[in-house]
Amino acid sequence: MTHEAAGVPPTRNDDDRPDDARPAEPQTAPEATDSPDTSDASAGGASAASASSPDSSDGGPQGGDERPEARLAKAVQVAEQALIEFEIAVETFQVEVENFSRLHHQKLGPMYARLDELDAQIAEARAARTGDPEDLRKAKEARDIVMPMPGVDELFHDWMDSDGLSPEASAMLTEQPVRPPKRVRPSEEARRLYRELARKAHPDLAQDEPERERRDEFITRVNAAYGRGDVELLKELAAEWAAGPAKPLPPLSESEELYARLEWLSRRKELLTVLAKELEESAIGSMLRMAPDDPDQLLEDIGDQLLGEVSRREAELAELVQ
Repeated sequence: MTHEAAGVPPTRNDDDRPDDARPAEPQTAPEATDSPDTSDASAGGASAASASSPDSSDGGPQGGDERPEARLAKAVQVAEQALIEFEIAVETFQVEVENFSRLHHQKLGPMYARLDELDAQIAEARAARTGDPEDLRKAKEARDIVMPMPGVDELFHDWMDSDGLSPEASAMLTEQPVRPPKRVRPSEEARRLYRELARKAHPDLAQDEPERERRDEFITRVNAAYGRGDVELLKELAAEWAAGPAKPLPPLSESEELYARLEWLSRRKELLTVLAKELEESAIGSMLRMAPDDPDQLLEDIGDQLLGEVSRREAELAELVQ
């Protein structure tokens, strides 16, 4: 962090002056040891700014001669550490939710599927007995839940096989090489735009290394758009190149940089708060919070309940088909 240079008084020879006329030695002010509150720092720096202003109660600045920028820098440091801890907590919970979701699907998924199938069979058996239109409608709805949607293969254009796996996933599971996707033949307009951009932005036309890096990054995006045959994106890239490189923004002062950092930290904390709330309110997150210390036992308990439901439905179906 840069510091502003203190003012330097003009040089003079004080040796010729009487002792009682010489200026007193300056007293070094003690450093302030207090730190801004974490929550205030995370909220965007408003409290940090107020902490750096003079105290109206005694008329003097807090912390002796400490510069406002130094106190603001401390607020930024505290807010950064608080955000890191919060982010670690959110990421940890997200991993736990994802792991629990996979275990839940692996262990209990077949039971849920069995319950859906039994519900469909029970509804169909009841409709066959009564012939009531409402029972027939319910039977169809129950069966639709079990049966896959028609036209799924056509919708996904061979993205998935009969087991619901993409070709890439199947290849990974069987340790087979992944087949490359079908190539898209770009249109004539896409080819024209690509040639124009390649001629204008080719890295070999760069005069220095920074310019070469800029052109490399740009041509990478051009190649990706051309590979997909995306004419609209190629047009956008052409307009971007015609506009030229973005002009650098004027440098910020030390205070402006610190306030901008606090604002970013505050926005990041708000996004993480939303994510944490979504995780906690999700079905899996709610289940996980019921038994955070022993989620495996929770799965066992839910499995036992589902087995009981399966037994009851099987008994109900047996009575209907007698």
